[in-house]
Amino acid sequence: MDNKNNYDWSQQSVFVEKTTAGVAKKFFANVFLWMFVALSLSSFAAYYMSSTPEMMTYLINQETGKMGMLGWVAMLSPLGLVLLMSAGLNRLSFGALVGVFILYSVLTGVSLSFILLAYTSGSVLSCFIGAAGIFGIMAVMGYTTNVDLSKFGPILMIGVVGLVIASVINMFIQSANFSLFMAFIGIAIFTALTAYDVQKLKRIGAGLEESGAQMQDADTKKLAIMGALSLYLDFLNIFIYLLRIFGDRR
Repeated sequence: MDNKNNYDWSQQSVFVEKTTAGVAKKFFANVFLWMFVALSLSSFAAYYMSSTPEMMTYLINQETGKMGMLGWVAMLSPLGLVLLMSAGLNRLSFGALVGVFILYSVLTGVSLSFILLAYTSGSVLSCFIGAAGIFGIMAVMGYTTNVDLSKFGPILMIGVVGLVIASVINMFIQSANFSLFMAFIGIAIFTALTAYDVQKLKRIGAGLEESGAQMQDADTKKLAIMGALSLYLDFLNIFIYLLRIFGDRR
């Protein structure tokens, strides 16, 4: 009887080990899958809005040149949605978090439609490819390096806050040279943030695996969404700053 009980327990242990093994890799794959979904939705929304004159009238009044209601929503709401996802991570269900994430991706794409109208399609494509290359290189570096990048996190966050403050100031100054200078700084900051975020997500995945978490757990899936949001923002900012430097205006 004792042997039977010991056998059942060992079989259960093997089952638990198999179900938790590889959680780190699955978590990492889910992060990039959700990031790809967000980029696809944003790209489609940007292309659809910019190529449909009837829809653009909701963004901006062609006669007065003033921003329409949808334009203000598309410009301001993404920041609010990011704050909602960050602050309400523990309160929102996984389904609600996915809904907010998708809405954020679409509205960000709508706001990006202005970029497609301001820059030539060739420069948009080349900067997108350039951003993908930079992002890919730094993602691999962040995943494979043995250097602890966590110590750079606070410095990079200060840099992001500085960029936001400088951008607000430049809205009043309207200095092209200052904007160009910030673009170079922005690329440097978000390039470094890509490696930092990837390493952080790798450690989160390893921690989930060590704790016996499974990808079916709601908290684990929500962490994957938030990880995708971080990488999406890194890529998007690299792309936008590249456009400011190398983009050809229409």
